[in-house]
Amino acid sequence: MNGAVVVDKPSGPTSRDVVEEVKRALGVRKAGHTGTLDPLATGVLPVCVGEATKLVQFLALDDKEYRATLRLGIRTDTLDTEGSVLTREEPRVTREQVEAVLGGLTGRREQVPPRYSAVKVRGKALYDWARRGIDVAAPPREVEIYRIRIEEIRLPDVTFAVSCSKGTYIRSLCAEAGDALGCGGCMAALRRTRSGPFREEAAVALAGLTEAEKRERLMARLLSPAELLPDVAVIDVDPQLAERLRNGFQPDGESLIRHHIPFLVAGDVIKFTTGSKQLVAVARMLCASDELASRAGKEQAARILRVLNG
Repeated sequence: MNGAVVVDKPSGPTSRDVVEEVKRALGVRKAGHTGTLDPLATGVLPVCVGEATKLVQFLALDDKEYRATLRLGIRTDTLDTEGSVLTREEPRVTREQVEAVLGGLTGRREQVPPRYSAVKVRGKALYDWARRGIDVAAPPREVEIYRIRIEEIRLPDVTFAVSCSKGTYIRSLCAEAGDALGCGGCMAALRRTRSGPFREEAAVALAGLTEAEKRERLMARLLSPAELLPDVAVIDVDPQLAERLRNGFQPDGESLIRHHIPFLVAGDVIKFTTGSKQLVAVARMLCASDELASRAGKEQAARILRVLNG
């Protein structure tokens, strides 16, 4: 069984717990999610199974959208309401101040991952170091906040929608907003509403179902590997070339020129399919598509990144 399902993760379980639940329900040995959600968080968690696990690295690069609740006046060690309270202060802020601070958080910025997070430093997750009482500083990473839209202000809580790049920690965003407002803040709730092309409307809720019901619901929503990476250009190849690709062939100009090639530039990620129904491989172009004819016949034109079998 190969493909991906979009699970509506409930609050409480870890992302790894959800993956294990999917593995049991579908009876598969290989599965992996495309981006961690904190135990507190809910929402869209794409889970790849079988050969589709080879695509996790590409799906994890997708932009994300969230609905978050910032609780003002409280600072915690985990930057959310599940941590130990460090300070409390009555939030005396206006709507205009909240709007100005959150609006000012958009754009490219460096963000330091929270001490309690799965980011690895020196071979261990930050939360492992933190639980041992060892303060390990993680290097900042560049993230981008595309937009923030306030949905409701009912102090001490502020609910907002945010669109951002991969690797963005909304907990850190909430803490930063609270500090900028002078009263501190932490994340009280978080729901991922979109991960790349996967939206909450397509997410499957598994809570309260029997194993048989879970399997039935997941199978009904299973996306084939060819349906994943919908924004990646497709080159549909014949069975002969598909077999060569699966056997390690690196496509050259001569092998590609016979097929319909969309407009591509060097560096573009592409996927090879057969009959647009079966995903054969994911590759990166080494030249533009209009250069294929002029390249030496046997000169490599694309580098295979992943090959899928079956």
